Amino acid sequence: MAAGVLLGLLGSVMGLAQPMAAKQVMDDMGRGGPAYGPVVALSVLVAAGGILVGLGHYVLDRSAESVVCAARRRLTDRLLALRVPVVERTEPGDLISRVTSDTALLRQSAPQAVSAAVTGTLITLATVVMMGLLDVVLLGVTLGVIAFVGIVVAVVAPRIGRATRHTQEAVGRMGAALERALGAFRTIKASGAERQEAGALYRAAEDARRAGVRAAAWEAVSATLSAIVVQVSFLVVLGVGGARVTSGAIDLSTLVAFLLYLFALAPRIGQLVEGVGQFQIGSAAALRILEVERLEVEDAHCGTEGGAIRPEADLLPARVAFRDVRFAYRPGLPQVHHRVSFTVPGGGLTAFVGPSGTGKTTVFSLIERFYDPDAGHVLLDGKDVRQWPLAELRAAIGYVEQDTPVLAGTLRENLTLGVVGATEEELRHALRLVRLDALADRLPRGLDSDVGHRGSRLSGGERQRVAIARALLRRPRLLLLDEATSQLDAANEAALRDTISDIAGRITVLVVAHRLSTVTTADRIVVMEAGRVRAVGTHAELLAADTLYHELATTQLLNGR
Repeated sequence: MAAGVLLGLLGSVMGLAQPMAAKQVMDDMGRGGPAYGPVVALSVLVAAGGILVGLGHYVLDRSAESVVCAARRRLTDRLLALRVPVVERTEPGDLISRVTSDTALLRQSAPQAVSAAVTGTLITLATVVMMGLLDVVLLGVTLGVIAFVGIVVAVVAPRIGRATRHTQEAVGRMGAALERALGAFRTIKASGAERQEAGALYRAAEDARRAGVRAAAWEAVSATLSAIVVQVSFLVVLGVGGARVTSGAIDLSTLVAFLLYLFALAPRIGQLVEGVGQFQIGSAAALRILEVERLEVEDAHCGTEGGAIRPEADLLPARVAFRDVRFAYRPGLPQVHHRVSFTVPGGGLTAFVGPSGTGKTTVFSLIERFYDPDAGHVLLDGKDVRQWPLAELRAAIGYVEQDTPVLAGTLRENLTLGVVGATEEELRHALRLVRLDALADRLPRGLDSDVGHRGSRLSGGERQRVAIARALLRRPRLLLLDEATSQLDAANEAALRDTISDIAGRITVLVVAHRLSTVTTADRIVVMEAGRVRAVGTHAELLAADTLYHELATTQLLNGR
């Protein structure tokens, strides 16, 4: 930025010398002497000044691209470090617009604002000084023009900033509406709701248009008034200057040089006016970017970069315990957990069952530290999870979510998400465990085949098995499965159940289950009701001792067969 400003400043200084060179040419010609020297000097000043100004523009634009790239990298790091509750309270489309649209405004406004602030200001002051050396009276007229333009800018600039901010907020709302529509694309089509969703997008686009028109109107007012005032000042200077030439107060060459400086000053004033407007635009974008900077992030040492696969010998089953845990998703909302306590020893399969909304999935979210409990303790290996470095904690856990998300990209990229250095044989082994090896073989490019947006080219059961294979490939010490077999057919579920039972002999496995077939093979079952642990035991023990579990099992609410 500094180099670009310096080059532009040097070019502009050469431009400042041009009227004096032109005056010298006229004076020499008026005396009948040769003007070759001044003409050559004027030509060199014009050529060199143009080259330096152009080079300065290039360097400034190049620097602006670096500014945008740095801002986007910083925002990306910030967004990926946000706490889960913060993301859930924020529209993803609006966050995306801040990384894309708002940073693009920085690219547009940064070079002009910086150039106007430094080059425009200094050259304007230098031009005024040179005009004062030529004639103080004509300078007074010019200063009146500059003062009027300053008043116009002071009144209009804040309005440009506010209108631009409203425009970007509307663009953010449009991004959020578009993300909502594309995120449920099939549902919208099946519901015949295209026009309804299009209406929401139209309204957001119209809001952005109106705010953009307001910003453009204020910019037009500023530019138009400035141009009119400059033109009026030219006419006044021409009239006053002509009278002073006639009276002999100044020479004709002095008037010509002054007018040349006035011509040079007009675009500088326009540059300053536009620069102030661009500064307001950039400030509006920067404020929205800074709002992201103020959002709460996870611990500084989260460092959740992918880790290498651990050897089998290093896998010690993790121990999990909850001690009087109370938790609500937000202040003012009902508590999801009411003094929840249970202990899971290392190794084996533990199933969590209960009616919907009893806090089963929340158990997994607290273990992963997506949320922190309001009271009580969540322990892993006897140590509160809040005392674990996040990278170390999550490296020990494999988590398969309820909706088993698959990312856009290839099958290989999805399997190795967060895993470094996985070999081809390790990938194939993970696929065999979940019975996906046949799928990989029949895909046109094998593991490097694209699975589509959110895994749209895979079936629901295939997406679940990809997510399970991804978790197994990490070789975790604790495996969390949240209804991970809900979309599998009977044959694949039975095979996967055998795989999970085998894995449970080496690591700790926790499952949220609604199928009786999964529950009956568990080493222990935790029955939850209304945010509390109601009972803990085996299938046989709970059938005999707990009425809720007996009801769930016998009425097939666990979807058993």
